Amino acid sequence: MVPLFLVFGDFGLLALRLAVGAILIGHGWPKIKNLRANAVGFEGMGFKPGFVWGTIVALLEFVGGIAILAGFLVQPLAVLFAIQFVVILLTVKRGKPLIHGTDLDILILAAALALATVGGGAPSVDAFLGFVLWR
Repeated sequence: MVPLFLVFGDFGLLALRLAVGAILIGHGWPKIKNLRANAVGFEGMGFKPGFVWGTIVALLEFVGGIAILAGFLVQPLAVLFAIQFVVILLTVKRGKPLIHGTDLDILILAAALALATVGGGAPSVDAFLGFVLWR
C-alpha cells in the first residue's frame, strides 16, 4: 500500500457511496413511481404478497439510495442491500450469465459489503453525527 494514498481513503468511500447511491436511486425510482405495476412484477417473480415486498424493495432502493448518497445510516442500510442482492442472485438471477446478467448485482453486493464493514467515510452525515456501528 502506498502511504500517500491512505490520506484519500475517505474520498474513495465517498466515490463508492455516490456511485452505489445513484445506481440504487435509479433502480428504485421506477418502482416508487408505479407501485401497482411493481407489485405485479414481484408477484410474477414469486414474492408474495407482491405489494408488500415490492413496496419494501422500492422504498429501500429509493430512500436507502438517497441515504447512502448522503452518508446517513450507511452501515445498516448496506447490510440490508447486501441481503437484498444475495436474494436477487439466488432467486431472480439464478442461472443467468455473468456478463449482461449478474455482473452489476455482484458488484453492488460487493460494494454493499464494503460499506457495511467500513462505513461511509469522513465526508458523510454518519461521521458528522459520530454514528458508526462497527469498524
